[in-house]
Amino acid sequence: MPAALPATIALAGPTASGKTAAALRLAQALAAEIISVDSALVYRGMDIGTAKPSAQEQALVPHHLLDIRDPAQAYSAAEFATDAQRLVAQIRARGRRVLLVGGTMLYFKALFEGLSALPAADAEVREAISNEATTAGWPAMHAQLAQVDAATAARLAPNDAQRIQRALEVFRVSGMPMSQWHAQAEAATPEFKPDLFLSLEPADRGWLHERIAQRFDAMLAAGFLDEVRALRARGDLHPGLPSIRCVGYRQAWEALDSGEPLASLRERGIAATRQLAKRQLTWLRGMEQRRVIACDAPDALQQVLAAAGVPA
Repeated sequence: MPAALPATIALAGPTASGKTAAALRLAQALAAEIISVDSALVYRGMDIGTAKPSAQEQALVPHHLLDIRDPAQAYSAAEFATDAQRLVAQIRARGRRVLLVGGTMLYFKALFEGLSALPAADAEVREAISNEATTAGWPAMHAQLAQVDAATAARLAPNDAQRIQRALEVFRVSGMPMSQWHAQAEAATPEFKPDLFLSLEPADRGWLHERIAQRFDAMLAAGFLDEVRALRARGDLHPGLPSIRCVGYRQAWEALDSGEPLASLRERGIAATRQLAKRQLTWLRGMEQRRVIACDAPDALQQVLAAAGVPA
């Protein structure tokens, strides 16, 4: 294996930035295996709304950490970091390169730096919880917390607004209950550094917004609502689960509950995906080790290949 080429590459970026296509091309050129860094792609039966690589794409390059959980199950950042390190070692032992690809920045952080005691505050999520509490009341929010973090809810009074809000915020931001954060903080994952960290970020945010709209329309056309109907028909899933809280799925679930018109669902789904992309870009700006490539540049793919030392 030529020493000039990186053995482990991380490729991050917001949703709809072109990570899948770039990763497939890069992995084929480098004889690499892909480790998914995506908290939604771990779920079985959630393919359309997550833009999961197709069977054909998965056949081109070995993929890992796809379809490893049922939607009723949780999967934490700490579990990801442990699984990713194990897979990196196994792939490298086979003499192949590793490509870590995705947009779940908490997973990248857990792998690169280990887990801190709790995720940072998120003003938008906090405001949304406050607005819900204004309508439903804090006892109802406490009941919601009990669905996703029974251990924390058990030690909080139903009207302890500040602590209920923070516990719900932690769960919504990270997908992991506060009680689990506390339990795992002492066993933080050892630091891991890729040889190269590439980040696909748009120079023009409008370009990304248009891509998000196009992709959401393509998902609807491909049967996304039928996919959500199938999940609802199981009877054991609910909107409090991390899987159903994934962007797009939550909006579709709510629309099916209320009979919301398709046009309204489309608008809310696109808006929620844009907000996700905004949060992802905020996370990325805090990762100083990344090498930014403008995903809206005409030669973005060539730049990705060149950065990895691969002839275009």
